[in-house]
Amino acid sequence: MMKKDLKLIVQQKYGEIAKQSVLMNSQSSCCCGTSACCGEVDYSLFSEDYSGREGYNPEADLGLGCGLPTEFAEIRKGDSVLDLGSGAGNDCFVARALTGETGKITGLDFTDAMLEKARLNNEKMGFTNVEFVKGDIENMPLPDSTFDVVISNCVLNLVPDKQKAFSQIFRVLKHGGHFCISDVVLTGALPTGLQEAAEMYAGCVAGAIQKTNYIQIIGQSGFSDIQIRKEKQIVIPDEILANFLSTAELNNFKTSGTGIFSITVTGIKHS
Repeated sequence: MMKKDLKLIVQQKYGEIAKQSVLMNSQSSCCCGTSACCGEVDYSLFSEDYSGREGYNPEADLGLGCGLPTEFAEIRKGDSVLDLGSGAGNDCFVARALTGETGKITGLDFTDAMLEKARLNNEKMGFTNVEFVKGDIENMPLPDSTFDVVISNCVLNLVPDKQKAFSQIFRVLKHGGHFCISDVVLTGALPTGLQEAAEMYAGCVAGAIQKTNYIQIIGQSGFSDIQIRKEKQIVIPDEILANFLSTAELNNFKTSGTGIFSITVTGIKHS
């Protein structure tokens, strides 16, 4: 698929999720537990438990993350923080609890329905130092050297050009600033049926790249002190895989040694 087609797929699917979640009880497992919302893929496969985190707002948690980037982001009082692919605002509100009133939180997303939901959540919470901006991660409408910390949660795997994404992160960070990103990566090759499935792309799997390539791109973008702070393997249920693979393909995939992992990685802009 062309890059523009991939982006349209993501916008459409995550727009559906945002609209569906309005109709769901915020305490349910996720809007993605319903086929009407997410089709053949449960997008909450990778999600982490945020309950008990200061600043957590269940209405802003759509179960779409694959880690807890704020856990390792070392966000301090007064920091300026950017959240890429901010969705309904979940990580922004947790970050706001860490920066306090003197900090500044910016959420960037390119899906109108998500931005609308995030702004509504923010209005309910009454924060004046949290804002949500529409924009593409590959070409952020944000000035150079603005943020102390950049975070993101299971989003960069959806960006077709990851080199551009990390170059943009480097650009908008202040000198000495750092990022903490949770994302999905691979070891080994995905079967063609998964690679070509739009549902699996929007579900964070088909857009994932090799872990070694991912770390290499970060280094090529100018970052140093790159560390994987947390890693866990993701097992996709057979009933989901069966939507895209034949029985033989599914068995081959399960014995191929291919791994799908959620990682939380950090890096610093020294130069």
